[in-house]
Amino acid sequence: MVNDFLTYFYAIESPVIQALYATLFTWGLTALGAAFVFFFKTMNRAVFDGMLGFTGGVMVAASFWSLLSPAIDMSAGEGFIKVMPSAIGFLGGALFLFGLDKVMPHLHINFKRDEAEGVKTEWHRSTLLVLAITLHNIPEGLAVGVLFGGVAQGLEGATIGGAVALAIGIGIQNFPEGIAVSMPLRRQGLSRLKSFNYGQLSAAVEPIAAMLGAWAVMTFEPILPYALAFAAGAMIYVVVEEVIPETQRDKFTDVAVLGFIAGFIVMMSLDVALG
Repeated sequence: MVNDFLTYFYAIESPVIQALYATLFTWGLTALGAAFVFFFKTMNRAVFDGMLGFTGGVMVAASFWSLLSPAIDMSAGEGFIKVMPSAIGFLGGALFLFGLDKVMPHLHINFKRDEAEGVKTEWHRSTLLVLAITLHNIPEGLAVGVLFGGVAQGLEGATIGGAVALAIGIGIQNFPEGIAVSMPLRRQGLSRLKSFNYGQLSAAVEPIAAMLGAWAVMTFEPILPYALAFAAGAMIYVVVEEVIPETQRDKFTDVAVLGFIAGFIVMMSLDVALG
């Protein structure tokens, strides 16, 4: 039943539009999470860290099961030759986020204003928080788009089920991410509506990145293994540089670890079941 629906979905739309639909779904779940600000002003810190850990687990699992493994499978050659495109792409994705991290002003969720990163600016704390999550969402949207583009090219390792599984997994972790952005903004004194708008706006970049990723892979087919690994490298950079440090700033580190494990299992199960 599920496979029949996926086949139908794949047949009726172009991959770029499929990527757009998929990331509109992930954006929608971000907005749904951000909407919690209309009902609550604060959140238990243990729950908060557990959700951040869950986000990291989903991203790490997706980086391997949905991106790196297919990238290696579709690369030609044997041994080091076969893994080289994935290694180059993975490094490129990490360096890309490293560069953005140094240039774009942003502030991680649990950090103080004087710990802002990137080019120094007098921008308001709320703007810096949203920019931090926007950086986080670029590789997620790119990953979805690249995978849908790979399916369109009929390349081994790229399946419509895997692409949909990745979109579902990212959407699931975007839900707590929306909460994680809107709640701190509300605590800072912003209105509920403004906190919601900022929270959901952080995911607006995902459909743009997804459509660009799908178009690029369809236009330049040989880059697909590099592009998949590029998205994986960018996501791992975000987890290690941003998500994990944010979960280690309070006493609930064990809750964050359990959340990470749960997120990893959910994403791994989705990819294996649907991919």
